[in-house]
Amino acid sequence: MILNKINHLKPYIFLHLSLLLFSVGGILSKAAAGHAFLSFSFIALYAGVLFIFAIYAVLWQQILKHMPLNVAYSNRAIVVLWGMLWGRVIFSEEIRLGMIAGAVIVVVGIVLVVNADE
Repeated sequence: MILNKINHLKPYIFLHLSLLLFSVGGILSKAAAGHAFLSFSFIALYAGVLFIFAIYAVLWQQILKHMPLNVAYSNRAIVVLWGMLWGRVIFSEEIRLGMIAGAVIVVVGIVLVVNADE
């Protein structure tokens, strides 16, 4: 019974780790925006973005082998939550009440879609 639950969660864990990687692309692109256009730092950071997105594209295809598209795609919205976290931790951005409310709505939506599929 427990092994069955763990096997059921593996695709979701893999999906969310892939989405975490995807969110790192946002960090690199925001960091690149702080550098002069076409400077070495700018190009290096955007090369990192392209590398991350290329890896994510391959991972996304593997994810779709193990779960329906509507479930996988609805889970992509969790990147909003990661973006808020990264913004606060790395860029010292303020998290406002409206942002928290929006994140709660996103998470509730994800839970509803995932549970509707089961």
